[in-house]
Amino acid sequence: MGIILWPLKFILSLTSAILSLCGRLITIVLGLALCAAGLILCLTLIGIWLGIPLAILGLIVMVRGVLG
Repeated sequence: MGIILWPLKFILSLTSAILSLCGRLITIVLGLALCAAGLILCLTLIGIWLGIPLAILGLIVMVRGVLG
């Protein structure tokens, strides 16, 4: 079961590390930039496989920055 949840734990620990290093406002701005980059990649059909996870990661970083 631990191997299945490993990617989720990795993403949450990555966002925690970003939050602790940067601070809340910079983390929210970084999450917004990741969302924007993901959405721009989604506009090109070739980059959609990278754009969707990047936008989701940006959303997670923004939520983590707001809620702390």
